[in-house]
Amino acid sequence: MPRDWSRLIAGLALSAPAALVARAETYLSEAQAAAIFFLGVKLEPRKIELTPEQAKAVSRASGERVRDRKIRVWRGPAGETMIVDEVVGKHDFITYAVGIDQDGRVRGIEILDYRETYGHEIRKPDWRRQFVGKSAGDPLRIDKDIQNISGATLSSVHVTNGVRRVLRTYEILKGSL
Repeated sequence: MPRDWSRLIAGLALSAPAALVARAETYLSEAQAAAIFFLGVKLEPRKIELTPEQAKAVSRASGERVRDRKIRVWRGPAGETMIVDEVVGKHDFITYAVGIDQDGRVRGIEILDYRETYGHEIRKPDWRRQFVGKSAGDPLRIDKDIQNISGATLSSVHVTNGVRRVLRTYEILKGSL
């Protein structure tokens, strides 16, 4: 009998790490997301670094900490803008892009990379469509103007907070883009 238990425990121990492996999916490249937001418009990638003062202003305006002052921006000839950002889901990063029109309104959001085991429902078009037309003046709060997704709560909250921060970043930078 002791041998049977040891085999069972050894089998469980060997299978446990496999259950903890996070799902990692790349859905779109930055260039593909830019083409979705602004079909037929050539956007050029740029790297912009926020000054410490700008980072503080973004944090104050959005209520979110600026984790990285380096911003990945794609810009079109008529002011079309896409900002690529990352937020932590539960454990790992979610990379997403926000398309912003010339009036500072969200054209759309796309999930580029999703590395979490759960919460991938934030990729559903109905959930992402809630952001369309929002601007820096909108609250962008879960259960206020953006609905939560049961089972993807942390991903929903963190992406929503990230989009709010991106829109505040755009407002602060738009004169210098």
